[in-house]
Amino acid sequence: MITGDLKNKVDKIWETFWTGGITNPLTVIEQFTYLLYIKGLDDREKKREKDNEFLGIEEEGLFPRNKPQLRWSNFSNMGSEEMYQVVSQEVFPFIKKMGGKESVYAKYLKDAVFVIPTASLLSRVVAGINALPDTTSSQEKKDTLGDLYEYLLSKLNTSGTNGQFRTPRHIIDMIVMLMKPTPEDTIVDPAAGSAGFLVSASEYLRKNHNDMFYVQGLREHFNKNMFHGFEIDNTMLRIGAMNMMLHDVDQPNISYRDSLSEQNKDREIYTMVLANPPFKGSLDYDSVSDDLLRITKTKKTEILFLSLFLNLLKKGGRAAAIVPDGILFGSSNAHKAIRKELIDNNKLEAVVKMPSGVFKPYAGVSTAVLIFTKTGAGGTENVWFYDMKADGYTLDDKRLPIKENDIPDIVQRFEDLDKENKRKRTDQSFLVTIDEIRENEYDLSINKYKEIEYEEIEYEKPEEIIKEVMSIEEEIYIDLKKLNDLLQR
Repeated sequence: MITGDLKNKVDKIWETFWTGGITNPLTVIEQFTYLLYIKGLDDREKKREKDNEFLGIEEEGLFPRNKPQLRWSNFSNMGSEEMYQVVSQEVFPFIKKMGGKESVYAKYLKDAVFVIPTASLLSRVVAGINALPDTTSSQEKKDTLGDLYEYLLSKLNTSGTNGQFRTPRHIIDMIVMLMKPTPEDTIVDPAAGSAGFLVSASEYLRKNHNDMFYVQGLREHFNKNMFHGFEIDNTMLRIGAMNMMLHDVDQPNISYRDSLSEQNKDREIYTMVLANPPFKGSLDYDSVSDDLLRITKTKKTEILFLSLFLNLLKKGGRAAAIVPDGILFGSSNAHKAIRKELIDNNKLEAVVKMPSGVFKPYAGVSTAVLIFTKTGAGGTENVWFYDMKADGYTLDDKRLPIKENDIPDIVQRFEDLDKENKRKRTDQSFLVTIDEIRENEYDLSINKYKEIEYEEIEYEKPEEIIKEVMSIEEEIYIDLKKLNDLLQR
């Protein structure tokens, strides 16, 4: 959790960018990230040099020995003009080529552009970053770096610049806790954005399966093959990749790709999909992969992405996706077809209805989380419904923290669905049989199945009410008469 002091320091650096002429939040985050990463490289190199000295090991480091000016600890102590010259003309080109053409650094930084316009702005930002805590010497301090970066990304929530918005982190974490990724999973987010789902999954594994890092094969899988993300915005692509690397995933597979097009050739590769795909989009049939149109012919992106998830998953693979309410009850042939596909040909497990304020301040759309397993042969027996009322924040534009929060209850109930059989339809969660869903034409809106208990209100008899009103009227008349008598004196 980011502290007040750290938050104030980050806000001050953000304000420095703003007053220095860089006002696009995405650009601020990107430039801030580059500098954080450059500092982190030097911090880790110093730690490694110290360890090597203690062990008596000599090995070539990241930085050329004849160019000490490339290191943060060196150039950050220079005068502003000299620092600007070194960073813009030497450091930045160096990190873009570091490790060779095939390195992970070159992959994500090759199109990066240094846009800080003046030496004085760079000097003030570097000084601000130097005032931030060290994040390399312990897991707790690395967690602080993660919190810092999450706070940076949260500034997109209130800006809405370029239409880039993040899924709230607590909603991402809830979905990851429901899905419980394992060390053997291969996880993909086909609409990765800032890679929030992938970061949360990596943190869940560190917390719940830390022993995997003592097993060579699993450790290598975690760093190289476990996490995959596709993104069509180059800026978000770099931010997402840097987010993963700052969270200690060495070689994340974040790539530029239009997930819905023929360009995406992945089929039955992944064991888990975690995603919040774009809503309200509409594509031409010519720009959509034919494989997706076979399941349901539509131009709506939210439906096409569900088809895509089924294509990407191996048999037995699971998906959790945030979808707009229209997916649950839409009456078009395409809406019905995708629901029928999930229920009849695969295993739909859960529908978690979320309140419309979850995505405020930038959108008031009502959404739900769908959880399903790809089987290709059915398997749906009962679908679990949960009606979320509160997510720990107010549901207005301010989104202030509150005590009411259904998320722990959602996670706990989903872990023990056997008990859900005993719940009534008037409860916040309950199970619905596949037969009943079919009878309702595959409608998945919770209100179709939820029952409301109305409390009977007993009113007084009309004659008693009239009698009481007349008594009151009599008292008023008496008081008015007394008041009039006083005025006549």
